Amino acid sequence: MGRIDAAECCEQIEVHDELVRIVNETMPPETELYDLAELFKIFGDSTRIRILFVLFEAEVCVCDLAQVLNMTQSAVSHQLRILKQNRLVKSRREGKSVFYSLADDHVRFIIAQGCEHIKE
Repeated sequence: MGRIDAAECCEQIEVHDELVRIVNETMPPETELYDLAELFKIFGDSTRIRILFVLFEAEVCVCDLAQVLNMTQSAVSHQLRILKQNRLVKSRREGKSVFYSLADDHVRFIIAQGCEHIKE
């Protein structure tokens, strides 16, 4: 594994006041930044990413997800609960089955952008 270099720093301190002013005026509130960081934490689990990729293709029940992902229904349900609490997936009951789908196209876009970034 190669050596990781430390981030480079300026050789002398020179604050660019106009840039600092613009950033301060446009920076979202701390609560929004916190919520955004929490959202991205949800994408930090490969099992949840795998579930989302399945849901890109179709609305599926927990049984099908468990089979496709080679996991127990309990493990899949746990991850789905997290995804649902964060409004990334939605569910509907049909008889004795519960079907899951992506909550909206934002989820697809976020994942697509991430995939594009790592392929660069």
